[in-house]
Amino acid sequence: MKKTKLLSSLGLVSTAALALVACGKNNTANTNEAKKASKFPQEMPVKDVKQGGTVKYAIEADSPFTGIFSNELETTAIDSNVMAPGNESLFDTDDNYRINDKGPASLKIDLKTKTVTINVKKGVKWSDGKQVTAKDIEYPYEIIANKATKSQRYSSKFEFIKGFKEYHEGKSKSISGIEMPDGENGRTVILHYTELKPGMYNSGNGYIWECAAPYHYLKDIPFSKLESSDKIRKNPMFFGPYQVQKVIRGQSVTWVPNKYYWRGKPKLDKIVAQVVSTNSTSQAIKSHKFDIADVINTQWKEIKDTKDVKFIAKVPLSYSYLGFKVGKWDAKTSKNVMNPKSKMNNKALRQAIGYAMNIEAVNKRYTSGLTFQIPTVIPEQFGDYFNKDVKGFSYNLKKANEILDKAGYKKEGKWRVQPNGKPLKIQLLAAQGDSSREPIIQNYIQQWHKIGLNVSLVGGRLAEANSFFDKIQNDDPAIDMYMAGWSLASEPSPANLYAEGSPLNYERFVTPENTKFLKEIDSEKSFDRKYRVQKFHEWQKYMFDQAYVIPTNNSYAITAVNSKLTGYSLKPSKGNSVWYDLGYAK
Repeated sequence: MKKTKLLSSLGLVSTAALALVACGKNNTANTNEAKKASKFPQEMPVKDVKQGGTVKYAIEADSPFTGIFSNELETTAIDSNVMAPGNESLFDTDDNYRINDKGPASLKIDLKTKTVTINVKKGVKWSDGKQVTAKDIEYPYEIIANKATKSQRYSSKFEFIKGFKEYHEGKSKSISGIEMPDGENGRTVILHYTELKPGMYNSGNGYIWECAAPYHYLKDIPFSKLESSDKIRKNPMFFGPYQVQKVIRGQSVTWVPNKYYWRGKPKLDKIVAQVVSTNSTSQAIKSHKFDIADVINTQWKEIKDTKDVKFIAKVPLSYSYLGFKVGKWDAKTSKNVMNPKSKMNNKALRQAIGYAMNIEAVNKRYTSGLTFQIPTVIPEQFGDYFNKDVKGFSYNLKKANEILDKAGYKKEGKWRVQPNGKPLKIQLLAAQGDSSREPIIQNYIQQWHKIGLNVSLVGGRLAEANSFFDKIQNDDPAIDMYMAGWSLASEPSPANLYAEGSPLNYERFVTPENTKFLKEIDSEKSFDRKYRVQKFHEWQKYMFDQAYVIPTNNSYAITAVNSKLTGYSLKPSKGNSVWYDLGYAK
């Protein structure tokens, strides 16, 4: 289970957007199931481990995985999950995601000199036996910054590193703010910043890249061809506990031990990560086809009594949302450009759409109460950064209609028209999923129809997952709004997702107020936690009011694990070593 790399990658994941259906009569049972899930342990019982054995790991997806086995280039949580057994972060953390010195590398922050020093431990080696070097730490910044790679990981956050922007713009051949005092083959990198940020002590902060890339292995590949190269797609190299033995494109990856792994000898002989469709997941769990499989909450009742399986669970740092397209990404300037005349660039319209969604009732109906509505895009797990006074969009058709009437969206027959009198047609993009997805999405559309909004699916159907990601990232003009979700970084700064210079700001909204809030949240002044908390609270109120993004759900993430296994954990402190610890109990 990849920890920091998965979280810091902020991979876009399609979600089951749950829709209007009458609530069932099982509300009490649903509440009990949620209580039960909240009491599940976060890890398997710790036992003595025997050497050997094979673990089959389920990758739940309704399309082949893209197979971009590079932290700097991949964009989906599915690819991140597939490469997890070999893909280790540079840093271990405690259970609050604070970076410590127990991992492959250590981190030192010097506020006076505005530098961050990374030291890789001796003996941390790639699967070919080569030591991870300073150049392997520096190289990912080049991959991200070089325009030829078209990396989605590029963010204006990195521009606080001296020379990063100049390299990105092609004005220099290297990033001047990355120093390797002992040379490329040394183990120390010093990052020079124009300004340090309060989140830098936590993993997933977005200012410090937490992954290495094997420069000696990839250096001969032009940046423009890196993503499509066999060394990324077929024979990727990692320094984690396992290495790739075989890739069946889009379907499975077989992992075997990395004999050079720095922590010691991995426990298992083999790990097989294999795709299983969401509709087949429950049967796969019941028939013990996989040793580790995430539970799809809509299928919980079907599998909850399965024998020889132990369930572990947590509430992940993630959320589902409805996003509104109001602009485009400008590759030349590496900025989001908002279109003031965009159809969806009307706050009243977005708010009304939010109030027409009966999220809570449908969660109870379809997920046994294991999925729950959230009010803001800062999850409650972030403690005092979460603004509990923001209540979110409750289901209120009357209010939705009143907002539209007041804003001039008049009805002409069945449908409302725009305030300028032009017809209003809204196209929704949503990805395929399990068997409940289609009726759920259609029910949301019916809700919007009830308030006179002519909403339909892009292309008249749910999108195949890879096509979904492609359309979102490339600003397909057919999209007015879309349903998706984020697996979040473990440092709560929202700049990676919502800044003017972030490609991951898929809504493409840019306002002076939003930019000001994001800068304040990550300013040096925010080393004062009280000040930072205040700015987080103000930003969440602003986001709720503007409604460029409407947060919908989070869920209990339940994992079904073969009861014979030990070492598998969902705790943040174990995330970077979980695949090394995993094995069969004696």
